Amino acid sequence: MIIKNTDEKLLDDFEYQEFLKENPGRGVLKIRTSSASETLPVSDVLVTVTKVVGKNTIVFFDGKTDDSGMINGIVLPTPKRVSNDEEVPKFATYSLRAVHLNNNFDKTYDISLCCGVVAIQYINIVPNVEMEMRMNNGY
Repeated sequence: MIIKNTDEKLLDDFEYQEFLKENPGRGVLKIRTSSASETLPVSDVLVTVTKVVGKNTIVFFDGKTDDSGMINGIVLPTPKRVSNDEEVPKFATYSLRAVHLNNNFDKTYDISLCCGVVAIQYINIVPNVEMEMRMNNGY
């Protein structure tokens, strides 16, 4: 079942509550979309950030890039920060799906975040062009 993280059903969901206990920290995700070898921003890219928790797929973010091709400040649960330099930081992994209908673009990314870290996911919008079209046009 797909559920938004703000849905009241999750208040009684044991697996989701356990996930939150195991991930009391916060990481921040930023999205930057562009085309033409990362020079032109792409607006209106549909972005969804999810995580499977137990039997449910939890939607933590669902929105579009702005005119500058950006989405700023997607705050996501992460394990707490490690207390010393000898420990390897723990992270939470999310699935990010980017869709741009005008360019027939649909791609999924795995995103890993640590507590207190701001991660930037760069998405280069390259249109999916059918092979037949490429062959007919000599590409």
